[in-house]
Amino acid sequence: MSKKFLSQHTIWSVMLLLLVAASSCKKSKSEGPSREELTKDSIYLYAQQTYYWNSGMPSYANFNPRKYSSNSAILTAIKALPSTGGKDKYSFIDDGTVASELGGVAGDFGFSVFFNDANDLRIKYVYASSPAAGQGLKRGYRITKINGSTAISTSDANISYIVNAVFGTAASISLTVTKPDGTSQDVTLSKASYNINPVLYSHTYTVGAKKVGYIVFNSFTTNSATLLDAAFAQFANDGITELVVDLRYNGGGSVATSEAFTNLIAPASQNGKVMYTTYWTKTMQDKAATILQNQKFYAKGTDGVTRLYSYFDYDYQPTAAAGNQEVFTKRGTLNTLNRVYFLVLNGTASASELLINNLKPVMDVKLIGKTTYGKPVGFFAIHIDKNDLYIPQFETKNQNNEGGYFNGMTVDKDIADDVTKDFGDPAERLLAQALNYSANGIFTSYVKDNTISSTSGLSRALSDNAAEKLDHEFKGMVETRKLKLNK
Repeated sequence: MSKKFLSQHTIWSVMLLLLVAASSCKKSKSEGPSREELTKDSIYLYAQQTYYWNSGMPSYANFNPRKYSSNSAILTAIKALPSTGGKDKYSFIDDGTVASELGGVAGDFGFSVFFNDANDLRIKYVYASSPAAGQGLKRGYRITKINGSTAISTSDANISYIVNAVFGTAASISLTVTKPDGTSQDVTLSKASYNINPVLYSHTYTVGAKKVGYIVFNSFTTNSATLLDAAFAQFANDGITELVVDLRYNGGGSVATSEAFTNLIAPASQNGKVMYTTYWTKTMQDKAATILQNQKFYAKGTDGVTRLYSYFDYDYQPTAAAGNQEVFTKRGTLNTLNRVYFLVLNGTASASELLINNLKPVMDVKLIGKTTYGKPVGFFAIHIDKNDLYIPQFETKNQNNEGGYFNGMTVDKDIADDVTKDFGDPAERLLAQALNYSANGIFTSYVKDNTISSTSGLSRALSDNAAEKLDHEFKGMVETRKLKLNK
């Protein structure tokens, strides 16, 4: 495959029609459609030719995208079309933030939050080198004040306040936190740009005569394959035979990184065998998505000469010859794994689920936590004016032709998250279940497994509702591999 959708090539991000509109922005509306109207047209027309559920979509005249009040309203209407079967919870319009974060650069406070009980808000993770890390914040710290307010609970009003403070547009936030030792700390954070290291923690445990590796991986950024290589080199040196992969907050990201991660885990005996197949929108497979001619980039052709291409120049057939059927190619030297445990929650999505689905046919795979998000489809960014449109364009299926997990992947051990302990604590609920299974071949069972707190008894329904509102992790499987040019 010979493309990178989000890096290494100069991408022309504006449709030809929009270029015309931009150059005529001072013209009166009577002289032609406005820039906003052309953007609305583009959203619909790209969906009509590249959307995974484009079969049966209404005509442009019947849909009339210009009647909608905003770009988001158009997308909401598209997602509600009967052709989707109610499956599309994935499409969105972005200002370029996703592309930046996918490349491993963020511009925020560097932490996220989760409720331990109805009045107990905890830090659920912190990125190294972020503003939050610089102030010494860690997973498990309890937040008792946000910008001076102690109104911290799972009520809708208080959750909205928390979301606006932590994930909103404000440039700074002040927090009071209580540490596990009972001491209190006041911190003020300012948003800043920092490099994301999605490997939040890695360690090797001795379980009886076994060595069990544990890695917390929080996002499939395009720059993280070498970080994974380093972690797995240590696992190989430690002689691990089982692995725990913590994806509980990982909403996905780069397909290429998911593929690299798969090859680090999978046995070398699978080399050359099918890992997964990508099934693009039929219109794209049939070379009928002519609108993709407007998505331009520079690349080397089959003759080695660099020239201007478009996304229309790719082969979207679900075949190995077209570059849409990946095979296993062992990465690294770790080839002793007998079993892999995945720690997952409702927000585990997309490239995370691709990793799991790739390995299910070839290894003993155990899932611990909660049913995953359910996103067997992916996309690449379509550049329209100043925004990126993300709509599903492909689905992946493993070597057994298994996919379609729109309702999520069910777990082998259903258990609630535990944000009271830092990553790597053997007593932390999800990790403890994996280590117990490794030692004894069974999961343990406790009444408290499906409450967030053993003292408050926060209900499953309330915790799920709160988790959904506080979940601001990107959900996506973005095509970042090199696709094959057909000329």
